[in-house]
Amino acid sequence: MRWADGRRSTNVEDRRGGGGGALAAGGIGLGTLLLAAVVGLLGGDPGVVLQQAAEVPRGGGPVGGRSGAGDRQADFVSVVLADTEDTWTDQFRRLGRTYVPPKLVLFDGVVASACGRAQAAMGPFYCPADRKVYIDLAFYRQLRDQLGAPGDFAQAYVIAHEVGHHVQNVLGIEGQVRQAMQRLPQRQANQLSVRLELQADCLAGVWAHQTHRQRRTLEEGDVEEALNAASRIGDDALQRRSSGRVRPDSFTHGSSAQRQEWFARGLRSGDLRQCDTFGRGSA
Repeated sequence: MRWADGRRSTNVEDRRGGGGGALAAGGIGLGTLLLAAVVGLLGGDPGVVLQQAAEVPRGGGPVGGRSGAGDRQADFVSVVLADTEDTWTDQFRRLGRTYVPPKLVLFDGVVASACGRAQAAMGPFYCPADRKVYIDLAFYRQLRDQLGAPGDFAQAYVIAHEVGHHVQNVLGIEGQVRQAMQRLPQRQANQLSVRLELQADCLAGVWAHQTHRQRRTLEEGDVEEALNAASRIGDDALQRRSSGRVRPDSFTHGSSAQRQEWFARGLRSGDLRQCDTFGRGSA
C-alpha cells in the first residue's frame, strides 16, 4: 500500500503509556463474536463484554515523541485515518450532509472510553458514545501472527471497518439497529448484528475504492490482503479455530464468505448506496 506520501490526520489521540479508567457499555468492536476462546485472541464488543458504568478520563494528545516500529505504525494509522476523513467528507457532501470525523485513540494494554475499560486483547473497537476509534498497535502482531492476516492493507482495512461504524453512527443507522436488537430474541438480534458488521465491511471497501481513485494507493496484492483478513475474522473461521464447531445462529459479524463479498462490493462500486445490507435477502 502506498501511504507514506499521504497527509497525516490531526484527529489521533495518543494515550500510549497512560492508564485505564472506570467502566461503561455500548461499544462496537471488531471482534464482537461472543466466543470466550476468541475474546482473548481477537476481542469482543465492549457493549457486551464490559460491565455497566460510565466515566471517561481526560488526557491524551497528538501522535509524537516516539521512535521505532511503533512510531511508524502510528504514522501509518494517521495516514489511513486521514484518507477515511477525505473519503467520507466527500461522500457526505454528495448526500448534502456534513461529515464530522471520529478521533482515533492509540493505547497500550488498557484504555478507558465512554464504552468501558477495554483491554488490548479485545481488539480495536469503535465507541459510539464518545465517537472514537480505539486501537492498541500490538493488535497488528496478532492479526499477522495468530490470525494469519499480514500486510499493511489488512491493517488499513481494520481501521476502515471501525471508521465504517462511525459512519453508521453519524447516519443514525447504528442507533436504530441497536435499539431494534434490544427488543428481539437473541437469534434475530444476532442477524441484525451481522448486517451491521457486513455494512461496515462494505463501507471499508468504499473507502479503499475512493482512496485509490484519489491517490493510487493500491499495490499488487493489497486487495488480496484485505480479503484474506476479512476471511480470517469471519465468524465461521473463528469458531472453527476455537472449538472446531460452526454455529451459524450465533454469528454476530458474518461468515468469511459474507465479509469478503461485502468488502468487495464496496471496493468495486465506491458507492455507499451499494452497502444496503439491510435490504431483503442482502445478507
